[in-house]
Amino acid sequence: MAQGLEVALIDLQSSWNNVRHHTEEISSERLLVRRGQAFNITLYFRNRGFQPALDNLIFVVETEDAVYLDSEPQRQEYVVNDYGFIYQGNKNWIRPCPWNYGQFEENIIDICLELLDKSLHFQIDPAIDCALRGSPVYISRVVCAMINSNDDNGVLNGNWSENYFDGINPAEWTGSVAILKQWHATGCQPVRYGQCWVFAAVMCTVMRCLGIPTRVITNFDSGHDTDGNLIIDGYYDNTGRILENKKKDTVWNFHVWNECWMARKDIPPGYGGWQVLDATPQETSNGLYCCGPASVRAIKEGEVDLNYDTAFAFSMVNADCMSWLVYGGKEQKLHQDTNSVGNFISTKSIQSDERDDITENYKYPEGSPQEREVFLKALLKLKAGRSPGSHRAASQPSRPRSLSGDGPRSLDTPSLRPSDVVQVSMKFQLLDPPNMGQDIRFVLLTLNMSLQFKDLKVNLSAQSLLHDGSPLPPFWQDTAFITLSPEEAKTYPCKIPYSQYSQYLSTDKLIRISALGEEKSSPEKILVNKIITLAYPGIMINVLGEAVVNQPLSIQVIFSNPLLEPVADCELTVEGSGLFKKQQRVLIGVLKPQHRASITLETVPFKSGQRQIQANLRSNKFKDIKGYRNIYVDSRL
Repeated sequence: MAQGLEVALIDLQSSWNNVRHHTEEISSERLLVRRGQAFNITLYFRNRGFQPALDNLIFVVETEDAVYLDSEPQRQEYVVNDYGFIYQGNKNWIRPCPWNYGQFEENIIDICLELLDKSLHFQIDPAIDCALRGSPVYISRVVCAMINSNDDNGVLNGNWSENYFDGINPAEWTGSVAILKQWHATGCQPVRYGQCWVFAAVMCTVMRCLGIPTRVITNFDSGHDTDGNLIIDGYYDNTGRILENKKKDTVWNFHVWNECWMARKDIPPGYGGWQVLDATPQETSNGLYCCGPASVRAIKEGEVDLNYDTAFAFSMVNADCMSWLVYGGKEQKLHQDTNSVGNFISTKSIQSDERDDITENYKYPEGSPQEREVFLKALLKLKAGRSPGSHRAASQPSRPRSLSGDGPRSLDTPSLRPSDVVQVSMKFQLLDPPNMGQDIRFVLLTLNMSLQFKDLKVNLSAQSLLHDGSPLPPFWQDTAFITLSPEEAKTYPCKIPYSQYSQYLSTDKLIRISALGEEKSSPEKILVNKIITLAYPGIMINVLGEAVVNQPLSIQVIFSNPLLEPVADCELTVEGSGLFKKQQRVLIGVLKPQHRASITLETVPFKSGQRQIQANLRSNKFKDIKGYRNIYVDSRL
């Protein structure tokens, strides 16, 4: 009888397999293979050769691919691409922020696996946790909870206080690699600080590293509905100033989350594909600060009772807004707006630097019968309490009623606007681009739509906002008395000097101008507002010469102080996967008013292909002057 085979050596053919599995940038020495794709190994036997007629080898490998994308360009973009853009600003001024995801950088795969092992799920029961790691639904919830540190030693501490003295201002980050490596190097102590785009960007890095197709999504005018009634309540005083919201309902100027591609066998058929995951710690889900996966198609169709957290995701893109005037301890309903939440939902286009608008994936066109039908369906499901994915507390206060005592209006028809009752319209218009360091010049346009004379008293104000909608104290106020003849239009000019707004700006550089108008013959009041994002000139990056792997390369970075005053503590940060082994920090010191400067950095690219350089300039007056440059690195010797 033939002697049994004795295995002497197993060659995993790591280098060969990793190239075919698109993991060679992570390692050529460790076997890293993707689900659902063949790989080769070679067995060497000690005692004799393999005899096909005599010997029988059985391999059992299960690699069902629940995250398979059948488009190669999409796989390249959402799994392999290691840089991208996160969209910020406001719906009228959308700005791409370059970001280094760096999922293939040295040690990132080990840090991502360490992140899974530090989760509460693993700490409670390692065996069950590891057995469930083949489920993208499970793993995405674990990662989502671990990106923030609210329940555990997660990666990032959130901070919206404008006080970052003991950490990094979230606006200064340009990539995920430095954050993940700092978390690992400090024994998994949360990194200070992050806000929504930082949470989403780091989650994108981890999920792409783990092989799950992921993209970063920005929603402009994003609702945060704390009591689950799909109404965002906003409160104003008689100057038009927005007040701190006692219910904490807010409309974020923009909010950023992730979409991950996966099958959803845990919910009815037809709801697989892109799923919302939001690592920003806003509300709890099954006891932990995470959100999702919520099917994007379920959000569009109002199926808010499907797991996970679909009701909350729905409110972010499709809640209604109610405006209230607060005076003398009472509240007067100003207006209910059905279409202001959820605008220009954006992500980076596939294999392009352009912005892709995906709003139609989330909701039917605003004002269409389908959109209102879906809204009412979602509202009825929430009222019926059939939402296992909901994480609302039943003790939250209900929506206040107006002074007249009328209940909530029928939500399938818009309310009559106060401007329709008064027959006067108001609108703000900027006269110049709102550049940092310059005065803000604008006009209030008023139009009498009636055949009667109108006497208006208009209270104007300006205040800084944080990007999550939180107001800061007003720093500018004015009162205008405007008399309008029948069908007459007038403009009221306004100017806010830089010297007046500069000391009140938040890092987000958002200013909200408001006007609350009243006509002496009508009790109705008209509220209009406009959000302005102040812009900086960007950093210019020039590549001096041809970029070739393992050959020295010079990179010129040109930057300037846009202000009419000197700035101190200037620091330039430059990074780029495959180009720099680590983030480069250059102390600049003081920059004179409107001074332009440049530095030249030397590096040796160590990876070929399409790459991106990201740069940020900070100072004691500004934190996030950004720039980027795409670069192709040749592989030839």
